[in-house]
Amino acid sequence: MGVNLLSVLVAAVASMVIGFLWYSPMAFARSWMNLMGYAPDDKAKQEEMRKGAGKLYGMTFVGFLVSAFVLAKIIHISTIRTAVHGLHAAFAVWLGFVTTVQFSNNRFNRKPFQLYLIDTGYQLVCYLAMGAILAAWPR
Repeated sequence: MGVNLLSVLVAAVASMVIGFLWYSPMAFARSWMNLMGYAPDDKAKQEEMRKGAGKLYGMTFVGFLVSAFVLAKIIHISTIRTAVHGLHAAFAVWLGFVTTVQFSNNRFNRKPFQLYLIDTGYQLVCYLAMGAILAAWPR
C-alpha cells in the first residue's frame, strides 16, 4: 500500500487538535460565530450547537482520515521523504483543490469573505501539518 496507517491516524488527530485550537475562544471562535450569524453570547444557541457536536466531530475525523490517507498516497507516489517537501506537496493540494472548492462554496452561499479566510486558513494549517507528518514518518 505504501502508506503507514499510524502516520495517517496521527495526521488526522493533529488536524482535529488544530481545529479545536483554531475555533477556540483563544483564536477565531468569536469571529467565526459572528460571521456565521450566531450571537457568541447566546447560551441557548451554544447549547444547541453542542448537542450535535459529537456526530459532527466524528464525521470530521473520518474526513480527515480520508484526506490524510490520500495525501499520504500522493507523498508516497512522489517519493517525498522530508517534512519540507511534505509541506510543499500539502500546500499544492490545498491550493489546487481545497481552497478553490471552499472559495466557490463561500461565494455561491454568499457568506462573508472573512469566513472563507478563517475556514481556508484552518484547512491550510491542517494540510501543512499532515504533509509534514506524513512525509517525515518512516514508511
